[in-house]
Amino acid sequence: MKLTSFTDYSLRVLIYLAAQPGRRATVTEIANCFEISENHLTKVVHFLGKQGWLNTVRGKGGGFSLAQPPEQIVVGEVVRRTEGIDTPAECFGPTERRCRIEHLCQLRGVLQEAVDAFYRVLDGCTLADIARNRHALSRVLFLQAAP
Repeated sequence: MKLTSFTDYSLRVLIYLAAQPGRRATVTEIANCFEISENHLTKVVHFLGKQGWLNTVRGKGGGFSLAQPPEQIVVGEVVRRTEGIDTPAECFGPTERRCRIEHLCQLRGVLQEAVDAFYRVLDGCTLADIARNRHALSRVLFLQAAP
């Protein structure tokens, strides 16, 4: 399953913040760190804030930080919410076109099993788990950041 850039960027923001818990960051700072679009990242941060994963402060001196401890942010939930409905093949979603073998095909069941396994793994993982090496992450992510 290929994740969208929106999900990728969402996970990067969360990992960035988990590397130094309690730290407040800005869109510009993270966009520069990962060399990604500030405009796209602004949408990501807004979404993460609406989902309750980030606290945001507007204005001068503003920024955002984790709204929950990393141990409480489940990676599977982040991916589900950022990806929306999973449709690994056309036959999973509502469509006008029907597959000729739809009533005989075993592929749909196999693909659903694969998606379920994918989320089962992600549901067993928290932000704390994927940022367990936060000291090493900090050395790389905040190399150019001001103290």
